Amino acid sequence: MFDHAYGSYMKYAYPADELMPLSCRGRVRGLEPSHTCEMLLEEFEEAVKKTLKDVRLDNDVVVSVFETNIRVLGGLLGAHVMADLLKQRGEKMHWYRDELLHMAKDLGYRLLPAFNTTSGLPYPRVNLRYGVLNPLSRTGTETDTCTACAGTMILEFAALSRLSGDSVFETYARKALDVLWEKRQRDSDLMGTVINIHNGAWVRRDSGVGAGIDSYYEYLMKAYILLGDNMYLERFNTHYSAIMKYISQPPLLLSVHMHNPTVNVRGWMDSLLAFFPGLQVLRGDLKPAIETHEMLYQVTKQHKFLPEAFTSEFRVHWGQHPLRPEFAESTYFLYKATGDPYYLKVGQSIVEKLNAHTRVPCGFAAVQDVRTGIHEDRMDSFFLAEMFKYLYLLFSEKSHLPFDIDDYIFTTEAHLLPVSLSMAEPSCEVNGTVRTRPLEDLFTYSCPSTQTLFPNNPTYAKTIRDNYKYLTGVGRDSHSSPARYLLKLVAEVSQLPEEEVVPLIVQLISPPFLGRTVLTAGPAKFGMDLTKQEHGVKGSIVKSVPYTACAHIENALELQGHIVLALRGGCMFAAKARRLQEAGAIGVIFIDQREGSSSAETPLFQMVGDGEPTQDITVPLVFLFSREGAILTAALQEHCNVDVLLLPKERQLGRGMVSLSCKHQSWPVTHSLVEQPATVGDTQATTLRVCVRACVCSCEYVIKPVSNEFLSVVRSKHRRDSVINSITFAWGFFFFPSCFLILSKWLEVSGLS
Repeated sequence: MFDHAYGSYMKYAYPADELMPLSCRGRVRGLEPSHTCEMLLEEFEEAVKKTLKDVRLDNDVVVSVFETNIRVLGGLLGAHVMADLLKQRGEKMHWYRDELLHMAKDLGYRLLPAFNTTSGLPYPRVNLRYGVLNPLSRTGTETDTCTACAGTMILEFAALSRLSGDSVFETYARKALDVLWEKRQRDSDLMGTVINIHNGAWVRRDSGVGAGIDSYYEYLMKAYILLGDNMYLERFNTHYSAIMKYISQPPLLLSVHMHNPTVNVRGWMDSLLAFFPGLQVLRGDLKPAIETHEMLYQVTKQHKFLPEAFTSEFRVHWGQHPLRPEFAESTYFLYKATGDPYYLKVGQSIVEKLNAHTRVPCGFAAVQDVRTGIHEDRMDSFFLAEMFKYLYLLFSEKSHLPFDIDDYIFTTEAHLLPVSLSMAEPSCEVNGTVRTRPLEDLFTYSCPSTQTLFPNNPTYAKTIRDNYKYLTGVGRDSHSSPARYLLKLVAEVSQLPEEEVVPLIVQLISPPFLGRTVLTAGPAKFGMDLTKQEHGVKGSIVKSVPYTACAHIENALELQGHIVLALRGGCMFAAKARRLQEAGAIGVIFIDQREGSSSAETPLFQMVGDGEPTQDITVPLVFLFSREGAILTAALQEHCNVDVLLLPKERQLGRGMVSLSCKHQSWPVTHSLVEQPATVGDTQATTLRVCVRACVCSCEYVIKPVSNEFLSVVRSKHRRDSVINSITFAWGFFFFPSCFLILSKWLEVSGLS
């Protein structure tokens, strides 16, 4: 499988960042060629030479600090460690002179400008050539970053410091962790998800273990293992106690409000939390790890893969599956901790489903929606770096590996760093952590031991799993105490229907569209309820600058009184909506950033808030997939002034009673004239349609056989004066009496007379 995936990348995509397995070509995102090279033992030496030959870091490109650190810097460091090991053994790499480490150090220096903030928390993006604050950098206006983004630097940066002897990297990464620790909610010891990088104020206060916060907790635990500093473990244990008290609702892990942790902020979970059972194994807390992992396995049984987000009843919330490896990661750790062959069977099911449902001629393709099985043209680099590594290690004996895997710790992208770095001299002064509560369990300073956990009882894990074997959904019983939970068994409940999503539309009503272009859109769970607006919301569309609307809106004056287009991604829907509403937008159309997505192939979903109250957002919000969004943006580019109508699909103009309208006047027609199928010859039908449109709305439609200059004057006049519009409409009928005959003929052949 790895040979097929990696071979396809090398054949069709190298040196691009990622493979597009459906198009059989590469995609350039930024800089990732070293992401998998320490995995290729047979081709390792050649892979290192290719990296040194083809990778250049002095590029005018804006990259994610977080992603570049965990993927590129981590890949370079892991590859250096392997190259150095092979050289010391005298097996390969005799020519190697720490070139990868020098490249890693160069990259580290290029990331350091991101830490130039008043708080010490890094900017989310940096230009590899110009840094952050340089006028040419095209970044530096961001104000927020996620907790994981700021708190997932310490492994790579500390390893770089200790391998290179330059303490600056570990110092900056540790300071960022210190700031996050100080900003925790002192009563609950929980963290928020998004924080202001300048003043340290929380932007999103929802607290969980999934997207936006996951690897912050992971890196506290692993920093203790890698660096041997008790401070990291003490902080992790403090957070872990809070997680198990508030977020863990076995077998679920539900996000809560950091200031009011007894309140769940949402009823769904995202797939990134699947790493957490593996982290619990590292801490030695196997029982909840087994419980949550079994719950996740039951979800995969229902949907083949973990959906990007799913409800506590296991219904799909977001259907995408981008070949994420976190479930395989936890499966590997549980097998190594328990030795239970059950987890080999789980791994086998992962392999079989990947081969059956994602393998394509040019690699493995992500699943656009687990409900339809339609593929997406992407194979992220983490699929190569993590998925195959964990699966290979799951089915391998330690004796089959060229090194002792226990001598290394996995980074969040599964790159290997040697735990011997804990013996290196710390490169920055110790900052102790005040313990806020007594340590309560046996495993605070120890690794898990199956003999301690369940001596002479290899079926211990099975007894835990059996409680969840037939689980189809879990949720709090609203009629009982908060600590009581309902288990819905397969034998007792029928399959629950998917959450109903009321489809909306974006209907283009200005010329030359006149309502004939209709784009299916998804709704939001917040903002104006369009189903309660009798006539929908009408307005002209304008693009936001920046397009993602995740920073200060630069064209606020232009947006006032308009419906605004904004690209999905970069920050939460609610954050975008607030910025655009404050800028004066009367509505927002979000457009999917995923290339090729469409409503014809992907079920609609409802946009959700950010964990904060959303009553302040009052404008209507709709979501278009990328193909529908491309139609809308192309129309705006071609015609400059495009009016749209946002309304429920069931009220679409053109169904039943249709309103064919000019700018200021409308005339109801019993049936849709523009969509009525012709029953006469093609030429005659075409002529009739053109002339009927001209007669009904002559002020809006240019008819080539008639004077274009005259109609141009008419259109310009009616835009300024609705009275003139009415006069020109009537005059059109008297001036062109043939229109009466044509209209009569159309009504006759259409069966409307």
